[in-house]
Amino acid sequence: MKRREFFSQTLPAAITLPGLFKGFSVKAYTSSSPLIQSLLATTETDKVLVLIQLNGGNDGLNMVIPVEYYQGYAAARSNIAIPQNKVLPLNGVVKTGLHPAMKGMQTLYNEGKLSIVQAVGYPSPNFSHFRATDIWMSGSDSEQVLNTGWTGRYLANEYPNYPNGYPNTQMPDPPAIQIGAVSALALQGPTINMAMNILNPASFYDFLDNVPDDVPDTPWGKELKYIRLIAGQTERYSLAIRAAAAKVPAQGAYPGDNDLAQELKIVARLVKGGLKTRVYMVSTSGFDTHGGQVEEKDTTSGNHAELLGRVSNAIKAFMDDLKGLGVEDRVIGMTFSEFGRRIKSNSSLGTDHGAAAPVFVFGKNVRPGIVGNNPFLPANASVTDNVPFQYDFRSIYSSLLSQWFCVKDLDLETIMLKNFQNIPLAYNNACTTTGIEDVIRNSGEQLVINYPNPFTDSTKITFKTKGGHTLLQVLDSLGRVVKVLADKVYAPGAYTVSFESVGLPTGVFYARLQNGANQQVRSMLKVR
Repeated sequence: MKRREFFSQTLPAAITLPGLFKGFSVKAYTSSSPLIQSLLATTETDKVLVLIQLNGGNDGLNMVIPVEYYQGYAAARSNIAIPQNKVLPLNGVVKTGLHPAMKGMQTLYNEGKLSIVQAVGYPSPNFSHFRATDIWMSGSDSEQVLNTGWTGRYLANEYPNYPNGYPNTQMPDPPAIQIGAVSALALQGPTINMAMNILNPASFYDFLDNVPDDVPDTPWGKELKYIRLIAGQTERYSLAIRAAAAKVPAQGAYPGDNDLAQELKIVARLVKGGLKTRVYMVSTSGFDTHGGQVEEKDTTSGNHAELLGRVSNAIKAFMDDLKGLGVEDRVIGMTFSEFGRRIKSNSSLGTDHGAAAPVFVFGKNVRPGIVGNNPFLPANASVTDNVPFQYDFRSIYSSLLSQWFCVKDLDLETIMLKNFQNIPLAYNNACTTTGIEDVIRNSGEQLVINYPNPFTDSTKITFKTKGGHTLLQVLDSLGRVVKVLADKVYAPGAYTVSFESVGLPTGVFYARLQNGANQQVRSMLKVR
């Protein structure tokens, strides 16, 4: 087959060619490809967001331990509970602690470089790994399917017409970089993935040294070698990445045998090297801990402890490196997983797919502390009981976009497709975010109560609002929204509504109040 025939018969207008350029997925486009049309100007910023995906569904209750409700926690998890005297304490906090394997995150919290957002999820959670991951990556509703990602939409909004006309003098570097073999939906823009992919840390260093992949000595191998040559000649981003990496001959120490640490080491090097890349995405796997989550004789050790230790040590080394390189002011990171685990452990020393879980947001310029309250744990948790979500995960996305990248409200609604509450996560003097200083951080103030509790068919729910848009939902034990009792603008004050539960089964329900930055969940028990 001749080269002209090869290209005409095998390459459509826009395709991904994995591995054509040692560790990168290179996309080839023709003039017929559809492109983004926009007149929006790019926002000037040197800020960087690092996304860390914990693949498999991390057990949040054994990561951030509700010491306040330790008796209920231990009762629900008698075979995997962390002993209370082994829980890592946090400065100024008596109700909450960390898994003993997370000493690095404990240090970051005590240094004012970590925010813990409690019970992050969304209405009517999906417990499929694949679907739940797509929801978190795209920022969609549970029943909504999107083919774009939340950061992809943000970057497409910032860099109109990409990839046409890029790289250029204003943006000479990739808008995003993902370290991993599979392109993440989170970075997918309206017409093209906004990221370059680095297959793994080893391939990155081969790439810097211009070490190519081997090709088979076949006709197809020769064609592949030719495509690589063309891709290498036209991929100007590769020169920018090599130049940035070359500026950083030495870095801080990172733990060995830690895949996440090695990925974050690359991120630190490229940030210090001066890349204008705004979003980096890395990942680590193994969090689907249905069995063997802990060692039977020592619940502080085992698979989950190793996973959390890997994450904690990697992030701490990354933060130390950024500080040593003099760029920690520029970087904020966050962890996320597709879902949490059930409140009650199973008989296999593990946990099953659940709903909400905590999210870590870390960096020198985070607003440190604990956002939200420890999740309520029923006295006699059943195998179906889930942690009710307090904060919608898209509120975290929206807050970081507005507070860290200074995205304007009008653009924010276009990117996130809806309005989501603003919660305090980041400091950036260039942004003009207001109205988030009054967030309640475990203050104990009761914003939503109900009477009677327990109840049979109905109960009165009283809630306090500081004014503005106020949302009051009732969730069941699976995290599904069964009633919306308030969803409008209120004047400041206290209001009472009735929750009629005729037709609903007995069990625990949750009243979830959302009013600006204020957030609270109240447990309610329906009996016969």
